[in-house]
Formats: sequence, C-alpha cells, structure tokens
Amino acid sequence: MWQRTPLLIVTVAILGAALGLFVSTRMNSYAERPLPPGVTVLKVGDARSDFELADLDGRSRRLSEFDGKLVLLNFWATWCGPCREEMPLLDSTHEKFADKGLLVVGIAVDDADAVRDYLKDYPVRYPVLLSGDDDDVPLRYGDTRNVLPYSVLIGRDGRLLAQRAGYFSTDSLTDWLRPHL
Repeated sequence: MWQRTPLLIVTVAILGAALGLFVSTRMNSYAERPLPPGVTVLKVGDARSDFELADLDGRSRRLSEFDGKLVLLNFWATWCGPCREEMPLLDSTHEKFADKGLLVVGIAVDDADAVRDYLKDYPVRYPVLLSGDDDDVPLRYGDTRNVLPYSVLIGRDGRLLAQRAGYFSTDSLTDWLRPHL
C-alpha cells in the first residue's frame, strides 16, 4: 500500500497541474484588453455614443440616424463561424419585428472587400456598416474581451438596454428582445 502512495500523489499532482493549465489558458484567451487612452466603455443604462462608419457603398453613416428605433447592433466578421450562422436569424428577426420599431444594424469588423463578397452570396436586408480602421467601436460598446459575435440593444431613448457576447439561438434572441419590444 505504501509503495503506491507516491505514484498516487504524483498522478494527482500531474492531473491538478493539467487542470490548472487548462483553466488558466481558457480564462486568459478571453482576457479583457487594455483600454486605449480616451476610450470609455459603455454599460447597460448608459447613453449610447455616436460614431460614423461607412456603409457598403462607401457612404458615411452615423448611429444617430437610427434614433427613435430599437437598434440591435451586431458586431461580426466573415471569418467568424458563429457570426455567419446567426445572420439568417438576425435577418428574419429584423423583418419580423420591423413594425415594432426594431432595426438590426450589422457592423463588420473585417476587410471591406471580404464583407462585400460574403454578402453577395449571403445577402441580408438590414444595414451593414464597416468598422474600417475604428477598432474601438466594439470596445466602446462593451466588447472588452474581443468576442464575436457581440450584440448590443439600444433603446428608442438612446440608452443601452442589453449587451451580449456570443451566438444567438432563436429562443435566446427572442428572450433577449421580448422585454424591449
């Protein structure tokens, strides 16, 4: 019995170290990124900040153009599998609740040509803006861990109602929107 004790201790120590390494790696893979000087991160209840981004035709658009509507900002990229998977759901939701004032606005955190090419094959009926060189827009809206997809719901009064990192299922999107429609 005593001869097995050292083997058991070594085995438990190795398993504990492996578990610790796994947990720390997973936790740090989504570590918060440092804030650049002058960048403020908005939280639920805060008034939205305005920004100006180009649409797919190169026209400059401001978030304030959508004031008075319930706006679902969805940050996405063509290389993000979960982003691509949820786009048809966002598109149908945009159409389904348009009469209740919901407007989905996609913000592509990606190369403009890649976005245009992707949307030729997989079009959506909601507006899509290009983040361009402004990498701080998702960060300012609460995506401090650089996760895509990332969504923000802005009320008709311009205040942030909800923030969510990750993919929506039909049920989770409906549950997320329902209190605000």
